[in-house]
Amino acid sequence: MSFDPERSAMIVVDMQNGFCHPDGSLYAPASADVIDGIAALLAEAHDAGVRVVFTRDVHPPEQFDGNHYYDEFDRWGEHVVEGSWEAGIVEGLSVADEDHVVTKHTYDAFYETDLEGWLRAHGIDDLVICGTLANVCVLHTAGSAGLRDFRPVLVSDLIGAIEDDHHEYALDHADWLFGEVRSAEEVEFA
Repeated sequence: MSFDPERSAMIVVDMQNGFCHPDGSLYAPASADVIDGIAALLAEAHDAGVRVVFTRDVHPPEQFDGNHYYDEFDRWGEHVVEGSWEAGIVEGLSVADEDHVVTKHTYDAFYETDLEGWLRAHGIDDLVICGTLANVCVLHTAGSAGLRDFRPVLVSDLIGAIEDDHHEYALDHADWLFGEVRSAEEVEFA
């Protein structure tokens, strides 16, 4: 599957210490397992002139104080707190000067961020999506992209998950409802 570098972006979702490093509070080994593959695809994207977006899930310590229902700290425990080591991009993935970094405060990278405007300003139609977690931030970001008329393509072997079932569910759901699923080997920037 060939992607036009002028009209495509690679979205790297939440590849942060808190999720991908063994010392992270929400470490998932499968998230660490995809670091090298993502780095290889990132190199191809950069070489082809494809725009790259890194998302970072970051929570101010007081974010959920006083909320009626939505509280990620209650659900997951305190994680990727603003200014912490956990919130940083994991070693092995380098953010280039020309890459765009989106700081988000929930699962969906489009929710109350500049992501949609940035993509539209750069004439992007197709999104090559990888990162973690499959059934949480990857799925919600990809679904939100599809609803905004972007073409989300999830790179199946470059997406981390806590459980294999979560990975399979997320990819099946995305493929059926709003996007496409391809392996890294099938992705070409030309």
